[in-house]
This record gives sequence, structure tokens and C-alpha cells, in this order.
Amino acid sequence: METLFNQLFDYNFYCNKNLIAKVKEMGDVPENSGRLFSHILNAHHIWNKRLINEERSYDVWQIHNIKDWEDIHYENQRATFEVIRNTDDFNKRVEYETTSGRVFTNDLKDILFHIVNHSTHHRGQILKDFRENGFEPLALDYIFFKR
Repeated sequence: METLFNQLFDYNFYCNKNLIAKVKEMGDVPENSGRLFSHILNAHHIWNKRLINEERSYDVWQIHNIKDWEDIHYENQRATFEVIRNTDDFNKRVEYETTSGRVFTNDLKDILFHIVNHSTHHRGQILKDFRENGFEPLALDYIFFKR
């Protein structure tokens, strides 16, 4: 399972890195795209902090300056790879508190999958926003990454 999660987070890293490069090339990012990408970064950060039982530094919808995206993204990936590398049981139950204060428990594997799936969902929204604002969206399908 470690290999699978490493591949999924490699894919996540690849997509976000390419999206950041595209935004820098565009010079101007649609407002909703910036909001959604900041949310991707924040959610990944928050889940990492839950997994290592530390306080989060970002709010769910906190907006980040584009110049900070790469550093936040890199730190998110580094922290997740550390969790994956140091895990001996992906079925381990993880208790966490949501940003609204509710307590839940899920398997580590489900949380890790959620991080990637959540990012993919919002990247799709960003690419739609690109097209609606006259920018060519990137091809970020998983199979393209694997080719």
C-alpha cells in the first residue's frame, strides 16, 4: 500500500507543480482559481496536521499569494511522504476534529486517498475556470502522468 500512496502523491505533486507553473506563465489567475488552489493547499496542510497531531497554521479558505504556493505545496508533499514512510498500518484509525469542531475517526488509508481525491476534484474546477476565462486548461489526467 505504501507504493500505491507514493504513486498517488507523486501524481498529486506533478499536477500541482504543473498548475503552479501554468499560473506563473499566465501572469494573471482568475480569482476563483486562486481561491480554489489556496483551498487545495490548505486542506492538504490541515489533513497532514491532523495525521501528526499538530495545530494547523492555515484556515480552510485562507488565500495565499501565488509566490507562496510552491513552498506550501512542497511542504505539504514532504509532510505526507513522511507520514507514508513512517506508517506500518494503513488501516490504523485516526481520530480528528473538523474545523467546525466535530470529532470523527477514519482509516489512515481513507484519509490519504481523500487528500488526493479532494485535490483532483478542485483542480478540475480550476481547469474549468481557466477555460471560462480564456486560458487553455492543462491535461492532468492520471493516465497522462503514468505514460
